[in-house]
Amino acid sequence: MRFFKIVFFLVGLILLAWVIQNLNFKEIIVLINQIGFGFILVIGVYFIAFLFDTLTWQITILSAPLTPKWAYRFFQLRLSGEAFNNILPAASIGGEPIKAIMLKNLYGFNYREGIASLVLSRTINTISLIIFLIIGFLLMINSDVLDDNYNTIAGAGLIILSLAILFFFCIQRFKVASHTSTVLSKNKWFHWLNNFLHHIREVDDILVTFYKDHIKRTSYALILALINWVLGAVEIFITMHLIGHPISLVDAWIIEAIAQLVRTATFFIPASIGAQEGAFLIIGSAVTGSPAIGFTMAIVRRTREIIWIIWGLVVFYITNPNTEMVSKE
Repeated sequence: MRFFKIVFFLVGLILLAWVIQNLNFKEIIVLINQIGFGFILVIGVYFIAFLFDTLTWQITILSAPLTPKWAYRFFQLRLSGEAFNNILPAASIGGEPIKAIMLKNLYGFNYREGIASLVLSRTINTISLIIFLIIGFLLMINSDVLDDNYNTIAGAGLIILSLAILFFFCIQRFKVASHTSTVLSKNKWFHWLNNFLHHIREVDDILVTFYKDHIKRTSYALILALINWVLGAVEIFITMHLIGHPISLVDAWIIEAIAQLVRTATFFIPASIGAQEGAFLIIGSAVTGSPAIGFTMAIVRRTREIIWIIWGLVVFYITNPNTEMVSKE
């Protein structure tokens, strides 16, 4: 596993080197300097987006009180988990086990409930992302800035992602994991699955119950998750105004949609290093006509991400998942 981490990280660095080889860094420095204290506004927008994403997760745990105190606790848990999601090459789920462990050790939520909530929030987030990307794709089609090649590539990526999440949702909704495990456990080679069957069934029951009996909660979570993605476009919109090259919210939405699509496709690279920068460079250049502007957007986004990763790691080590559990209130 460590070998693959190193390989994927090196792949990202090679991509990054390719992206920056012909850039005018003097122009980029000038653009960055124009942002100044406006970067605080960028951080503020993402803070709100992160809070909405945290509430999406909190809603999926039925036994978790929907109070500001618990929102703060979930915010800290998500900070820690997302820091590891960003630095581990595991399809952005490397930090999910950490969230489950912290939920149990710090606040007494059992693993079944914690795992189910993480699966639910991840599914809801991905469904909302697809909605966001569909809107972005429709905006791309009607845009005079981008040619048909961008539309074709983006459309193909969107179809693949949509089919993948539909498949993943069906697995949850129709208890495919439970049924498959039951069948396999009857085979002598998979007899060991009997030890885990009841855990798998309990997680499946939680997922199906949430989808069937808590439609209102699901809807609220989906709306909050969609707002999170929209705020990403707002972040691009604000960044472009700060560097003195304002664009429309439509163009900002298109740029963010492409960036998120590329980031999802390059899940195996830690933090999508290189790939994300390349996406901003290419689509930013297409929209603004300047590679330097596109890469400046990438630097602002990466700087914000680094701040969040450091914050999350600090919270993780201060919180210490092995400390005494706080009782539910």
